[in-house]
Amino acid sequence: MATDSVVAPERPAIRVVIAEDLALLREGLVRLLGDNAVDVVAAVYNGTDLVAEVDRHRPDVAIVDIRLPPTFRDEGLRAALEARRRAPSTAILVVSQYIEQTYTSELLAGGRAGVGYLLKDRIFDVAEFVDAVHRVADGGTALDPEVVAQLFSRRRGSAIDQLSDREREVL
Repeated sequence: MATDSVVAPERPAIRVVIAEDLALLREGLVRLLGDNAVDVVAAVYNGTDLVAEVDRHRPDVAIVDIRLPPTFRDEGLRAALEARRRAPSTAILVVSQYIEQTYTSELLAGGRAGVGYLLKDRIFDVAEFVDAVHRVADGGTALDPEVVAQLFSRRRGSAIDQLSDREREVL
């Protein structure tokens, strides 16, 4: 059976904390990253534990799902922002099925290096995912084009919404 692992021994080891509520996906990420020379120091299912483990381990990257218990709305993203506030050197890689514009704008606008946002259903290649984890850990970015498109469309729409009736008429 062929494996989808891509071991990159020349890269420096990075330490990761994962926050994912789905056990199979969480354990799958642990295995996939471990098979690719990434040290997963903790894997949790909620935002409270994410913040605690980032405080404890000071990882290079926190890989976070947006929707975590208890309400499954935006706990993961809010926890990621709190973890980053407490440990500014920890990069954040959001991996989700959803695009949450409000807190995402805050995460990206923070001006800090090491941030990413990938959509789960658009990750097709393990090597590219592992590369994104390393890139974010190194202070770079990894943004899904669909996330970028939705964030820009929101900004355009909100600017037009703020125009007066006369300004819209002139426009």
